[in-house]
Amino acid sequence: MNITTLTARTDTLVVTWTDSTSTPFPTIWLRDNCPSGLHAETHERLLDLLSIDEAPILTSAAIDGETAVLIYADGHISRMPISLLNAHRPGQSRFDAADISAQHWRADHGAANISRHAAAFILADDFALKNWMQDTAKFGLTIVDQLQDRTNAGVEIAERIGFLRITNFGSTFEVVNKPDPNNLAYTSVALPLHTDLPNQEVPPGYQFLHCLANEAVGGGSLFADGFAMAEDLRIEDQEAFQLLCDVAIPFRFHDENADIGVYRPVITLGSKGEVIEIRYNAHLAGIFDMPAEIMPAYYRAYRAFMAKTRDPKYRLTLKLKAGEMVVFDNRRVLHGRDAFDPSTGFRHLHGCYVDRGEFFSRLRLLMHETDVAIA
Repeated sequence: MNITTLTARTDTLVVTWTDSTSTPFPTIWLRDNCPSGLHAETHERLLDLLSIDEAPILTSAAIDGETAVLIYADGHISRMPISLLNAHRPGQSRFDAADISAQHWRADHGAANISRHAAAFILADDFALKNWMQDTAKFGLTIVDQLQDRTNAGVEIAERIGFLRITNFGSTFEVVNKPDPNNLAYTSVALPLHTDLPNQEVPPGYQFLHCLANEAVGGGSLFADGFAMAEDLRIEDQEAFQLLCDVAIPFRFHDENADIGVYRPVITLGSKGEVIEIRYNAHLAGIFDMPAEIMPAYYRAYRAFMAKTRDPKYRLTLKLKAGEMVVFDNRRVLHGRDAFDPSTGFRHLHGCYVDRGEFFSRLRLLMHETDVAIA
């Protein structure tokens, strides 16, 4: 949008746009974001904010083509791109190509309707990669199919996004029944719905589980949208929802090689009050130690969320086949497993993680490439 007029006030620049709306820009903001205060190559800020007045005095403002020329009482001259002013109006969030609204789902979404994408296309084509990542961000859950029968085939898909997240289990992990396990995932018992590694300061973002074999009786995979469960709880029981947002509880994993624990709430909200993270793993929750006077109410809230993880209303069930890989947002989508009988066949999943930051960085770059290609 173009500018019709600029009005210079002592501590504010008022911009009037072609749609007749006006936006005030405080002079401290204008000086803080003056292009002259940025490194020419890295675009990182060099200006020392304490080196200028708290309210720089603006003496004049004029339009020069696509630039606003601002002159200050201390002699400083700023050439502010109009596009910068338009994109960063105070009170208006910056456009983010990776800001994809979560579409909540429940059991009626149906396992058959989980978005599927072919591995070969994702590996070969950035448009296919972008489309798959957008679906994964939107629903929190997709399936990549037609993977080659190689242990590393799923990792190659993950690395199309970015670096793998290394945890105390390594950069990859094998989900198989094995002796002397240090995690219930390495057994054949049923795993109730949960999120992985809530004991980490920042739990892994997107999880990749590539099925190499699933021949045993049982072993079906379970998934549920934690955001949908949390939002339903907000409507049904506001007090319980708020306790799960406000009260941090201990999560801990420990074995002979690691002892990793944090205090965090089950539900984390974003700046707009939206649910942005679920930490729920009854097996890794520590001993609750909140004050006794709120403990009964907290247990009631915790049990209310736990009940939703058992409610078929939210759960999708499918049995992964060799060559399929499920990809999901570990801080949104809860996953689990039915028990299986290892004497009836081999079950082997190969897993890894890619953090949310890597995921959304790649998606922004892909969106930019798409815009350039269309232009």
